[in-house]
Amino acid sequence: MTNAAVHMEGQLHAPAHGAVATEAVHTKGQQHPIKLYLVVWGWLFVLSTGSYLVDYFGLQGYLRWSLILLFMMLKAGLIVAVFMHMAWERLALAYAILLPPIAVLVFVSIMVLESEYTHFLRVLFFASPS
Repeated sequence: MTNAAVHMEGQLHAPAHGAVATEAVHTKGQQHPIKLYLVVWGWLFVLSTGSYLVDYFGLQGYLRWSLILLFMMLKAGLIVAVFMHMAWERLALAYAILLPPIAVLVFVSIMVLESEYTHFLRVLFFASPS
């Protein structure tokens, strides 16, 4: 073979060796440092404590529910990202799993705004004259 043919053959087989090595790593499983899981566990503990303190201090109204929902979403996000390994998945898979709940939250928010408007109209027009 000529030098060009040997060089071309080397280029053709180079990605195959990389693919085999990558496949071998994926079959054994991906290892993450234990420190990552301990840090996430710590953050989950802190967020749960914050959620408990909302009740302990007796917060009421929108502040209470906003804080509870915030803590809940942060804890769920940490669990999904780290313990369910979504942080290391392809972006398309992450979008396929995360976008539907986000869309549901947007639609629920729209329904809440519409329900308040509907309640306002019913009070305005169906209130008994006094």
